[in-house]
Amino acid sequence: MTAPVLELRNIRKRFGSVQALQGADFTLAPGELHALLGENGAGKTTLMQVAYGLVRPDAGEVRVAGMGVAMRSPRVARGHGIGMVHQHFTLVPALTVADNVALFAGWPVSPRALRERVRELGDRVGLPLDPDARAGRLSVGLKQRLEILKALASDARILLLDEPTAVLAPGEAEELLAVVRRFTVAGGSAVLITHKLDEALAAADRITVLREGRVTFSGPSQGQTPRSLAEAMIGENKFLATEARAGGAGLEAGSGEAAPLVRLESVEVPRESGYGLAIRPTSIAVSGGEIVGLAAVEGNGQRELLRAVAGRIMPLRGRLTVAGPVGFIPEDRTTEGLIPELTLTENVVLGSTGSEPWLVGGRVDWRGARSHTAAIIQEFEVAAPSPDVPAAVLSGGNQQKVVVGRELSRTPRVVVAENPTRGLDLRATDAIHRRLRAAAAGGAAVLFHSTDLDEVLRLATRVLVVARGVVVEPPAGASRAQVGELMVTGGR
Repeated sequence: MTAPVLELRNIRKRFGSVQALQGADFTLAPGELHALLGENGAGKTTLMQVAYGLVRPDAGEVRVAGMGVAMRSPRVARGHGIGMVHQHFTLVPALTVADNVALFAGWPVSPRALRERVRELGDRVGLPLDPDARAGRLSVGLKQRLEILKALASDARILLLDEPTAVLAPGEAEELLAVVRRFTVAGGSAVLITHKLDEALAAADRITVLREGRVTFSGPSQGQTPRSLAEAMIGENKFLATEARAGGAGLEAGSGEAAPLVRLESVEVPRESGYGLAIRPTSIAVSGGEIVGLAAVEGNGQRELLRAVAGRIMPLRGRLTVAGPVGFIPEDRTTEGLIPELTLTENVVLGSTGSEPWLVGGRVDWRGARSHTAAIIQEFEVAAPSPDVPAAVLSGGNQQKVVVGRELSRTPRVVVAENPTRGLDLRATDAIHRRLRAAAAGGAAVLFHSTDLDEVLRLATRVLVVARGVVVEPPAGASRAQVGELMVTGGR
């Protein structure tokens, strides 16, 4: 039998009062694409960070190609042919694609030779990029491509991919997974952390499931189903309860007030970069009780449209009226939604509107703010020991719950959400959907975008397509394929 290329044995790790890993085992075979599943906070990212040298375990052993390794740092991991693509981008926005690759891989910076080397690598692995493009101006899909290119530039034979398709459109996700599959066919091995059960079943050779820091399933993907994997992730009884709630008669959107709470009349919105138009003259209205989903490929103007409604970008022309207060759930929770080093209570206070009862005369009643944060933790099922822990110690999904809870706890009249369930597991996604439906049922107007077209079609009561800065409404009863075609063509 061929020796595993990577083994993690009996890994244990505690962060303060949180036991993240409780004797977890993981084995990666040569030429294998291995999916790692689990709820938010199950320990998936922590386990792979142990393999990459970012986190030192309290106990356990890391073995590479059959030999024990003291994985003290990412430099050591890269020396053993391990590369990691993180859930949140680690690019330097002001640098070019070529400079980012050179900085990460330690390549010599000889401009002409460097550009050619980066171009050749991208073409060879099927991830072509313009070496001279500024990283900060790349679309989300191209930024993800650059992250993988950086890992491959250091001659990685093992790729650890943390939610790489979470921010990608369906076509981009399929393209990326095809690149990863070619990498494994050529002799590499890859770990895919994902919450998308269908994606794991379609792409992976084997699957490992973590629950509360322990392995509950590890074996071939063949023969597994979304239901069997969900039961391993959540537990059979809990899964059945969640499934019943999701399929039952929940709160129905559309029962709120009918008057438009968001109205755009011939509105033009600039690109965030300041160059050109993101949204061409557009007139739309969103009424109380509606959940309007924007279907769009990354970079077509949907981000600027949402941020104009949320008051983050000023329109160039036209008339935009929005009822307040507005709840805004940004796409990137770690740079815009939260300050990771501050406590949960401090993050809730920083996101306040000024009308909260625990803000009196410009002063913060910290006892009241802490009590309010504790209520958010309980109501939104945030896995946090107390309101006093830094946001950084929470998993990405639990950080997202804090952001969503903070915004919805204000009872906003308008809710604007960018990828509100990015990185969330099955149960957390269902919970966020129910919260947004409840907000609409209470009379709020909800406007959101998701890179997952299926989520847009599932959650929205009305769908709008944004393509090349133009907003169009699909015909009644349009199929998924028809909506997808509009996303590319704009109806032209």
